[in-house]
Amino acid sequence: MDEKLKAFERLLIIMDELREKCPWDQKQTLESLRHLTIEETYELADAITDKNMNDLKGEIGDLMLHMAFYSKIASESGHFDMADVLNAICDKLIFRHPHIYGDTVVADEEEVKQNWEKLKLKEGKKSVLEGVPNSLPALVKASRIQDKVKGIGFEWDNRTQVWDKVEEEIAEFHAEVAAGNQEKMEEEFGDVLFALINYARCVNVNPEDALAKTNRKFINRFQWMENETKKDGKSIGDMSLVEMDKYWEASKKIMG
Repeated sequence: MDEKLKAFERLLIIMDELREKCPWDQKQTLESLRHLTIEETYELADAITDKNMNDLKGEIGDLMLHMAFYSKIASESGHFDMADVLNAICDKLIFRHPHIYGDTVVADEEEVKQNWEKLKLKEGKKSVLEGVPNSLPALVKASRIQDKVKGIGFEWDNRTQVWDKVEEEIAEFHAEVAAGNQEKMEEEFGDVLFALINYARCVNVNPEDALAKTNRKFINRFQWMENETKKDGKSIGDMSLVEMDKYWEASKKIMG
């Protein structure tokens, strides 16, 4: 524990020194760091997807630096410092885990999540959806919305009902495509995605992770196609779909 505390103290000391002496660090504000933090978060997500533990260590460090940076800037205006931040999260964790720090008894993980959402309302939040960030990517946001309303019991009885809803939404989308109503098509397609994300939760599939892996798989296969066609002296842009499909099928066997 002492070694961890010393390492954390070292980060805070370096942050103080950079803020005092480095021209770039001196100029940074909460607003100027925002987009960099978002970028670092995506890099962390990439490291997790790639299962690259060395990169993961580095990206966690980058985000830790950003948290120290935000706290340092806030302390300069007298709003809060790192101690306030850490004590606040500790207090929140203790309050939201009465089954650990109190007399509450829970049966399983699901009951913990339900209690979590109810306790957040006791903290003064007006809606269980209040904590869903507006700027979240739509796919992630849909999943978080569904998780949160499930926490207070707003959920289908079984996954068969959820799949029925998926098929219902697909049929409605097809009907609007046939009618050629562009605005309604977009609305119904959104409903299809929302229903599919809900079903993914029911079968313990994280939709963001699933789509990220599919994107990566497609990129790997397509780049293999590009390389192989060049080796064969062909231009992929000049090939017929039938020709490209032969390379695509080969890429699936080789790239997986």
